[in-house]
Amino acid sequence: MWITMDRYGADWSMVERGWKTHVMGNARNFSSAREAVETYRKEIPGIIDQDLKEFVITENGKPIGTIEDGDSLIYFNFRGDRALEITAAFEEDNFKKFDRVRRPKVCYAGMMEYDGDLHVPKRYLVNPPSIDRTMGEYLAATGVRTLAISETQKYGHVTYFFNGNRTGKFDEKLEDYVEIKSDVVPFEQRPWMKCAEITDQVIEAIHSSKYDFIRLNYPNGDMVGHTGVYQAVVCSMEGMDIQLGRLLKAVDETGAVMVITADHGNSDDMFEHDKKTGAVSLKSDGTPKAKTSHSLNPVPCIIYDPEYKGEYPNDPKESCLNEKLGISSIAATCIQLLGFVPPQDYDKSILKM
Repeated sequence: MWITMDRYGADWSMVERGWKTHVMGNARNFSSAREAVETYRKEIPGIIDQDLKEFVITENGKPIGTIEDGDSLIYFNFRGDRALEITAAFEEDNFKKFDRVRRPKVCYAGMMEYDGDLHVPKRYLVNPPSIDRTMGEYLAATGVRTLAISETQKYGHVTYFFNGNRTGKFDEKLEDYVEIKSDVVPFEQRPWMKCAEITDQVIEAIHSSKYDFIRLNYPNGDMVGHTGVYQAVVCSMEGMDIQLGRLLKAVDETGAVMVITADHGNSDDMFEHDKKTGAVSLKSDGTPKAKTSHSLNPVPCIIYDPEYKGEYPNDPKESCLNEKLGISSIAATCIQLLGFVPPQDYDKSILKM
């Protein structure tokens, strides 16, 4: 969250800080990583690993680990969203995002190919999984008009990742992608993020009747959840709840169907727990230990259809939903709700139809 690994071009200053540290050796000096971590934790009480400030290890006042000509450099993150920008800094000849000062001649490789369309990076260790016949491809081939929208922090999730690590569109005429620029501030300082702005545009899109299918991502629950700041998370969830209420009204007014789900939890569990007893773990001062990682709780799926006309079973005595499925079942579910038949090899729909 502070150095090197920005994503989607949200804050190139993070990448520049990384370049100055890894390549130039320009950062606060310490004799060991342990000394650096312990010093920062003492100076900034409550700081978590992802927010630690940059540092370099020195001997006799000289950084010992700078990247130099002739070095081999392996970027070992397997996900492209956090890798593409620093990769560009090493590979692009006409790089203009910041002044590199010097560009060492290195053998650069990624863990995987992070962009299959642009073939970035030039060298990589493992072939990426071949992901085709995605829902986006299916909808475009079927003639469905689609809008994908989020703010910068999750824009790639509704485009790049959603389409199987593909940067482009399947059909320029049928698909619109909208990115709302995220604020470049710590998430706990503006926990509502851009959920209102996303909702404004989605409501307009719903009433326009221009689209058959709209996919959106609210980053609040994940990004603010990672901060570990409980009060900020409560604020972010209350803000997002207001926006869901606004969306619900638009769905009621137009007869649309709304599907709400997530691929994992985060803000639902903000404290560390004892693995044996389940009790909240406490720090030495008696306060709860903040949890900054994803939770492992089951994720709900809510389907809201204000104009239900018996298209699928709805017996109060028996759930009309298949249970214990995963995020992959959303594809078949949405295709069914659009009135089409999902491909046979898709994971089954959540709806019992």
